Amino acid sequence: MAATPFRLGWFGNLTTPEWRTGWSNDALSWTDARYYVDMVRDMERAGFDFMMLEDSLMVSDVYAGTAELELKMAMYAPKLDPVPVISMLAYATEHIGIVGTASTTFYPPYLLARTFSTLDHVTRGRVGWNIVTSSEDRAAQNFGMEKLPEHDLRYEIAEEFVDVVTALWESWEPDAIVADPVSGYYADHTKVAPIHHEGKHFKVRGPLNTPRSPQGRPVICQAGASPRGRDFAAKNADMLLCIPNGLDGMKEYRDDIRARAEGFGRDPDEIKVFFVVAPIIGRTTDEALAKQAAFRADRQRNFEAQMVHFAAIMEIDFSVLDPDQPIPDTVTTNGHQGTFEGWKQVFGGRTIKEAASDMRVASMELVGTPDHIADQMDKAMEYVGGDGFMFLAQPTSRQYIREITEGLCPALRRRGLIRTGFAHEHFRDNLRSF
Repeated sequence: MAATPFRLGWFGNLTTPEWRTGWSNDALSWTDARYYVDMVRDMERAGFDFMMLEDSLMVSDVYAGTAELELKMAMYAPKLDPVPVISMLAYATEHIGIVGTASTTFYPPYLLARTFSTLDHVTRGRVGWNIVTSSEDRAAQNFGMEKLPEHDLRYEIAEEFVDVVTALWESWEPDAIVADPVSGYYADHTKVAPIHHEGKHFKVRGPLNTPRSPQGRPVICQAGASPRGRDFAAKNADMLLCIPNGLDGMKEYRDDIRARAEGFGRDPDEIKVFFVVAPIIGRTTDEALAKQAAFRADRQRNFEAQMVHFAAIMEIDFSVLDPDQPIPDTVTTNGHQGTFEGWKQVFGGRTIKEAASDMRVASMELVGTPDHIADQMDKAMEYVGGDGFMFLAQPTSRQYIREITEGLCPALRRRGLIRTGFAHEHFRDNLRSF
């Protein structure tokens, strides 16, 4: 073993599992979420630290002015709201963290603070909040807005939003509940106080009407890639997900986040950086290479999938661009700017059609047997310095989940690279336990 133990997470959403094989009824029954209950139980047994549930709030019709491709691919719609499903997933498990996405652009601070405080209580301190500022004008139009605020303004709003919800979570002191039958007091009113926040974007009186939760505040997750996003994450997050390009990009990103965290007066070891990967696993090397070849051969589907990605999270309509040319320098976005820059690097000088048809969203390529991939992950963590990986598959399938949980995870565990149990009750404490 070269690397110190690292952590595993799952990056997904509540959309349909794989439906094109016709081998399962999950594609029709997934909306009762029991598919995801099975999934999170498998992950807890395998040694995952958390499941993170992405979200968006629209049916995108950016590509060619129609929702046809979005609904054909079923990548971002239809989907379920992750926030209420967190309780179901936590009730089915004992230790694993559950992270739900909620937008600072559309949630009122009081409602979000109360919702996630409640979730932290009912999960016994195992909930996380993935902070997003949202990236789609179509989502804004579902909330009475014509378009989203400008990128950096969204982060300015998010900074104040986090200040407000943090103050609300702290509006109950840890010992405010006394439940004293002698005095007749259940809660001590001197330890519950309004926050009286009046800022540029929000005015909130408080206090919260839910008691202080087990973790005090949920684990904070963020995916900042732009300079403004990195600053926001370094200041506020407990964990980050990112998709830099290659080992050098992974190391640069983690080193940069840690340096920014120190600049904000934080201990950089409090922040755990997770790199998104999508391993292709086979019982033999030849089997894994055959799977990779089959993926690359399905060029039209791969191209359409990337067009949906670009349309959904960056609101760029590639249908108006020449697919036989590289991405023009004039193309910009008010969506995920750091992600867009990263994708342009991956595209390089290749044409849109060539690059998108062969693209697999991941920080590094992992193809092979469980033991081979475990060795590659080990070497990557040694080079980068930590802290873990987050697996991505879209759509998911029971077969792929078990290739990870019953194939790769045991190979990692044999090397002492992932957890064998949970030493603490709360998500944040387990996240920081090594």
